[in-house]
Amino acid sequence: MLLTACGDAWNNPYPAREAAENVLYSAFIDRPKHLDPALCYTEDEYAFITQIYAPPLQYHYLKRPYALVPAMAERVPEPEFYDAQGRRLPANAPLEQVAESVYELTLKPGQRYQPHPAFARDAAGNALYGSLTRAELADKFVIGDFPRTDTREMTAADYIYQIKRLAHPRLHSPIFGMMAEKIVGLKELGAALEAANRQKPGAWLDLDAYPLTGVTEITPHAWRIRIKGRYPQFAYWLAMPFFAPVPREVDRFFSQDGMGEKNLTLDWWPVGSGPYMLTENDPNRRMTLERNPNFQGETYPCEGEAADAAKGLLADCGKPLPFIDKAVFVREKEAIPYWNKFLQGYYDASGIASDNFDQAVKIDVGGIGLSDEMQARGIDLLTAVRASIFYMGFNMLDPLVGDNSERAAKLRQAIAIAVDQEEFISIFLNGRGIPGMSPLPPGIFGFEEGESGINPYVYDWAAGKPRRKSAAEARRLLAEAGWPDGRNAQTGEPLVLNLDTTIGGMGDKARLDWLTRQFRKIDAQLIVRATDYNRFQDKLKDGSTQMFFLGWNADYPDPENFFFLLTSKEGRVKHGGENHANYENPAYDRLFSRMKAMDNTPDRLALIRDMNRILQHDAPWIFSFHPQTYLLTHAWLKNRKPGDSINNTLKYQRLDNALRARARAQWNTPYHAPLFLLLILLLLLIWPAARYCRLREQASGMG
Repeated sequence: MLLTACGDAWNNPYPAREAAENVLYSAFIDRPKHLDPALCYTEDEYAFITQIYAPPLQYHYLKRPYALVPAMAERVPEPEFYDAQGRRLPANAPLEQVAESVYELTLKPGQRYQPHPAFARDAAGNALYGSLTRAELADKFVIGDFPRTDTREMTAADYIYQIKRLAHPRLHSPIFGMMAEKIVGLKELGAALEAANRQKPGAWLDLDAYPLTGVTEITPHAWRIRIKGRYPQFAYWLAMPFFAPVPREVDRFFSQDGMGEKNLTLDWWPVGSGPYMLTENDPNRRMTLERNPNFQGETYPCEGEAADAAKGLLADCGKPLPFIDKAVFVREKEAIPYWNKFLQGYYDASGIASDNFDQAVKIDVGGIGLSDEMQARGIDLLTAVRASIFYMGFNMLDPLVGDNSERAAKLRQAIAIAVDQEEFISIFLNGRGIPGMSPLPPGIFGFEEGESGINPYVYDWAAGKPRRKSAAEARRLLAEAGWPDGRNAQTGEPLVLNLDTTIGGMGDKARLDWLTRQFRKIDAQLIVRATDYNRFQDKLKDGSTQMFFLGWNADYPDPENFFFLLTSKEGRVKHGGENHANYENPAYDRLFSRMKAMDNTPDRLALIRDMNRILQHDAPWIFSFHPQTYLLTHAWLKNRKPGDSINNTLKYQRLDNALRARARAQWNTPYHAPLFLLLILLLLLIWPAARYCRLREQASGMG
């Protein structure tokens, strides 16, 4: 009965006061482990951190292929090249002559940090909260407990300070090893900081006291970075939070005694200059971002792909960013509540779980589209192929499947034909993926569609599309490899192959049953060796696998970031690298060394084609599939465009609050009938009891 007094809002999970506010509602599944820009490297972390921090560069929101544009820098830097004697070289200088590449960056003027207590000053100009005692911290549990805040303008020194933090021995930045080989002096800085940390364990290390020879300040708003050799992909790293600014006073503020015990750390409370700031951090329940009042100067883009204008993606051309004032992220551990709240309008966008796929999407001869229910609600479907590759790898150190002979190559080619990726995508991914032809996914320079882009060892081109070669062709290759009818031509022993996998991943029973049937098509026996994740990694490390299933998500949209996975210097067993197949081919390595240092030109494309043909012939991987993202958005959420390499998307999105309020009211009208029926039932139960009591009272009075 009390619920009926709540009107039309009793199933709304949000406060009534937010109904008319400019608030986006979303959900997250996995809690972010880090929010320190020196540490963040996963998708669940990037969903938050890239809205808060502003590195020098970013990707254009609408253009495809991805294009770097300025974020906090005035322009995208063009590197200058120098030889070993320090002499300037022309832009087309041979790779072997380039000893260093120099990047100079200049900040846009007037860019300021979010309000924060680390910037607060007393009357004398000293840090107000720079020397706190434990007693003064007793009542401080969140950043909002500090009553005074301030801000200041960003400087080049802040960006330099963050680069030094990559070498900090207590942070263990995931890119330090890689960047130490690229940035001049970073490895030496790491050694110096390690020595200082041993001398003063636990004490704050003032990084300004330790020089970094390869990174220098030119002016308060400009700095120079020196890179060993020629490494054009470095510009992509400048669009990542690793190279966003961290001020010295923020580092000092969080280093005070007692701060870490209360999660008052940069890893919990990021301090950025981007469009949003974190105001609530309860990663097991709710995360809240609010507009940074000091963010200014950026506008919505006016250019994009040909179809963007028709989709309304250019309607906000030139308008100041961000549009949304606040974003509330609620942790949803189960798919069903997440999905139901989306259908009620309480989440503004949603992915599609396998259990909900048929409810959301219909597939017919015309392709993939929304179901009638979704169309009736005005929901939009956005799709994009991710910059990722999933593959089945062969351990090239294995004596059966792994040597570089033509016999072994034909064995691997036969298996690649037999494992029907189109069928796998249809059955297990609801069609959300495209078969791989090479390591490169769509959107990456070098990916080609049509006949020129197919893997000719696995596919034929027929009737204007790729057609997988037959099982008979696979058996023919297997016979040429010395295994006619799945038996050794000399000994008669059966062909037995081993797949190492993790429990619950590719180790799912239905998938493994399907995979076993694929191998039967070529009369091969598949043995699945499922184990836990740590043991699986140990097998990869010591080379005791035969076949395995892995994937790779791009760090940045360049072919180098995929092809390096198969270079000999990245061999897992010999060098501890990312080449888990332990593949070695000197011709491929030579082409890679030339390709990685080139700009995107026809000459680079020609090298990529040659590299693909080598990999397709040698077949160290079965190029399984590139996953496809399906995203549903309500009609009131504007300017949403999928972009796998673009993470700072919140500032571009806009809400139609009036449309959302009307839809919520329509979709969540209370149904009162059950309550009235319950009331009637209660009255029917109460009336006999009340009548019985009245009769007893009357009888007692008569007595």
